[in-house]
Amino acid sequence: MSVLHDLDIEPAKLGVTLSGSPSVWVSWGECRRALAGHDPETSIGRERLARWLQARRWADNLPLEDLRERLRPAGLPVDHVLHPGLDWVRRRTRGNALDLGMGAVDIDPNDPDHVVLLPQPLLDALGLDAELEWAQAEVYLNRMGAVAAERLKLDARGQLRPVGDCDVVTLLGSATLRCAIAEGASGMGTIVVPMRRRGWTRLALVDPAFGPAAAAATKAQDRGFTRPLLVTPDELVLAMDGGRPEVLILREPAVDEPWATDVLYR
Repeated sequence: MSVLHDLDIEPAKLGVTLSGSPSVWVSWGECRRALAGHDPETSIGRERLARWLQARRWADNLPLEDLRERLRPAGLPVDHVLHPGLDWVRRRTRGNALDLGMGAVDIDPNDPDHVVLLPQPLLDALGLDAELEWAQAEVYLNRMGAVAAERLKLDARGQLRPVGDCDVVTLLGSATLRCAIAEGASGMGTIVVPMRRRGWTRLALVDPAFGPAAAAATKAQDRGFTRPLLVTPDELVLAMDGGRPEVLILREPAVDEPWATDVLYR
């Protein structure tokens, strides 16, 4: 961690100390929680532990009131590589596709717009009431969801983009946005969100193979959902796995004048 991620660490018998003012004590038990079962000698394990320790260091660099003003909601697919663990989850949407938890903006010195995920032990160490802070973050999420819903109505291509400090995956945690998507599709919408910062709601304008292909081509940390999502006001569900959507395109007959022929996705 010290060499690869420029973290000042002093190991001891019962844990490690992150040097600085103030210093931050992290037990070996907490390090084990950060790894979530991954081998610390692997790249995944090292990245997980580094993200956890960096969040501890950055958060402790700020006065408590400044950190509280920077708290934001953050959403991730339940199986995402960045997911900090179940104790980070403040709310899981119905359908078991999306987890929401706490993050903070403008604490990463290299990227002020980056929402850093805050593990539960960090909140406990700072004396923050996670339930109270989450209630405030959820109000912010619903406001941003309402803005996203208004923008969606004006977008002829049905694209979803980040609003405020919420990426598209996080915005799907807003009931306001889910209602707008469902109402526009007569009760249940189908969307693709292959990356965390972009989604599409009008699938008649999107190649069936685009969603899975775009997700596979996106870096794991920036990836959204690998399959289409079914959206109702109350639920967010991954479409069933299976099938080969790319075959649909290959089966279409070749045409000389596609603008005059009823062939989809041309």
